Amino acid sequence: MTENPASPAAQTPLLTVRGLKVHFPVWKGMVFRRSVGAVKAVDGIDLDINAGETLGIVGESGCGKSTTGRALIQLIRPTEGSVRYKDQELTTMSEKQLRPLRRDLQMVFQDPYASLNPRMTVGSIISEPIRVHGILSGRQEIQDRVEWLMEVVGLNTRYIRRYPHEFSGGQRQRIGIARALALEPRFIVADEPVSSLDVSVQAQVLNLLMELQERFKLTYLFVAHNLAVVRHISDRVAVMYLGRIVEIAPRDLVYDQPGHPYTIALLSAVPQPNPGERSKQRRVVLEGDVPSPLNPPDGCAFHPRCPFATEECRTQVPHLRELEKGHMVSCHHAEEVQHGGLSGVLSRVSDRC
Repeated sequence: MTENPASPAAQTPLLTVRGLKVHFPVWKGMVFRRSVGAVKAVDGIDLDINAGETLGIVGESGCGKSTTGRALIQLIRPTEGSVRYKDQELTTMSEKQLRPLRRDLQMVFQDPYASLNPRMTVGSIISEPIRVHGILSGRQEIQDRVEWLMEVVGLNTRYIRRYPHEFSGGQRQRIGIARALALEPRFIVADEPVSSLDVSVQAQVLNLLMELQERFKLTYLFVAHNLAVVRHISDRVAVMYLGRIVEIAPRDLVYDQPGHPYTIALLSAVPQPNPGERSKQRRVVLEGDVPSPLNPPDGCAFHPRCPFATEECRTQVPHLRELEKGHMVSCHHAEEVQHGGLSGVLSRVSDRC
């Protein structure tokens, strides 16, 4: 794999996303099927992902994080919207037209147990994309590339003829990372790549991803629900709720000066490793359940659970607006939320109770 020339991690949008929607139709009946609506997994998001950065996406399970990642690289075709990669519109391309770009857009899947073919050896798994795309043709060339990739991700080349079931979870995820690197990509969607691993192994895999990014000038979309992991690896963080982005900003602004009540609630739930700090930890317990993406509420999707909700929130959809430079928030009361912080949200919650 040839190392890419240094590119400025400066603000050069590699992917530009506008109005992205992914809706899954829901049908009723076995014989006479009729549509009863659609699950709005992703419901209109705008993103710019800069070359060389890691954009983390966080949120509750089912908020649309993984669907967003798959839609960006066209593993799931969007219902509406635009995804431009280096000024090329991906959503209008046929599979044949997309094929050359597949080399640049790769994915590391969440489950290392399910994403590897159990009937293929490690060597075959890593070499398959090389053969499919015709990057190398000679058997020895391919073998050398596979061995080099195994060394890059920290796997012993003696294991090249072993099968996935002979490896631990962390080793399997390294195989998945090596497979993604085989085509020399520029953009990788990492879909919760450490969520199924032990904590000690999580740190190893995260450090590996960061080393590979530095070495090969990669750009990541890092999907996770663990906010501590996202803070460790991300340059910017986007918070999703019910298919929409409610806040996006540089990492430290999101964690230190959040402007959306949902972000504050998520941060308050992060476990504290220090026993002394745990006793002082104050949690925001949100009322109610997450609304159904089949029938989201009018206005702000978060208003049924929000302690700041007003009539404006119930009737008008808040759009992402700039709270300060680089800090975008989708909330009618963002200034009040940011100024009050955790204490302000807690007092509002107690008032509602």
